[in-house]
Amino acid sequence: MVMKYIIKDNQAGFVLKNGVFQKMITAGTYHFSKMAGYTVVVEEMLGEMNYMEVPYQVLSKDKTFSEAVVHMEIPDGFVGFLYMNGKLTFFANRKDYVFWNVFDKYEMKVISMEETVIGGEVSKQMLALVPKHLYTEVSVGEGETGLVYYDNVLQKPLSKGIYRFWNYNHTVSFCVVDMKQKELDIVGQEILTKDKIGIRMNVSCMYKVRDAVEFVAKISDLKGQLYHAVQLVVREIVGNYKLDEILEAKEQISKEIYGALGEREEMFCVNFLTAGIKDIILPGEIREIMNSVLVAEKTAQANVISRREEVASTRSLLNTAKLMDENQTLYRLKELEYLERICEKVGEISVNGSAGIVEQLGKMMGTSASKNVV
Repeated sequence: MVMKYIIKDNQAGFVLKNGVFQKMITAGTYHFSKMAGYTVVVEEMLGEMNYMEVPYQVLSKDKTFSEAVVHMEIPDGFVGFLYMNGKLTFFANRKDYVFWNVFDKYEMKVISMEETVIGGEVSKQMLALVPKHLYTEVSVGEGETGLVYYDNVLQKPLSKGIYRFWNYNHTVSFCVVDMKQKELDIVGQEILTKDKIGIRMNVSCMYKVRDAVEFVAKISDLKGQLYHAVQLVVREIVGNYKLDEILEAKEQISKEIYGALGEREEMFCVNFLTAGIKDIILPGEIREIMNSVLVAEKTAQANVISRREEVASTRSLLNTAKLMDENQTLYRLKELEYLERICEKVGEISVNGSAGIVEQLGKMMGTSASKNVV
């Protein structure tokens, strides 16, 4: 029995006799005797060659097959990036690939993973195709320092940028240390003063990590440890002052706190930039007493000022009286000034006789009597 096989332009046929590969045939019409043990397997010549029932080493001996395919091998420790017609298509990490190279042209770019640092030959588009478990990416921002470890061995610190490492020869780990200045607030810290008065205090300080390598080697929870350290310093210093001294010497105490924290910088691998007391919160009863004292002080000050003004006014009157006693013209001018003020309050004045208006007004006000007295 003879079988007819029609192979299209985009197809290839694998001719087998009793299961043994004989040759590859391309477009055309063919007849093979089934009784003689011939069979033909047809496959489209697109993309990766899927017919692998016969090993490639056997198929490659056929010239027609060898000219129609491209064989790509990826050595151990390497990865490949496949380009179809010059366009990046997919990531390849198998040992070998066979592609039909008739209608589409395939190329493979092979990259070594032996060098742990991923170099510039791997573009961003290429890296997007690589499985995440094959590499480690480290992003270091402004004001940060990156520390990378190969098998837990520290490498050179990294400055601002994005870095990528193959996870092939080494287990890569990393940490990013923030070197920017930070603020630490101690809110509502309860303190017993030297005169046994319980107060609360808000304290603030600014700090920054000074050495990333030393910091990572020594410190596990910086903020928590700094918080407790500042608490202890504040209690130790403020507890040596009485309440009145604390209220009066707030700035001085803040300087002492800053100085004490400076002595602990090496312990925490930081530099303290500022430190000081923000608020002092008194108990309710103490606050009422302080308010009463303040009111009393202000009242006393007001009384002193009032008495001082009274004395000054009396002295001024005495000086004026002496001047008028010694100078009749000045006395007369002062008399006219007062008459002017009185007249401003009077609606109507009637004058009779031939005497002058000033003399009559003077008589009305008892001026003469006043003059005699003076």
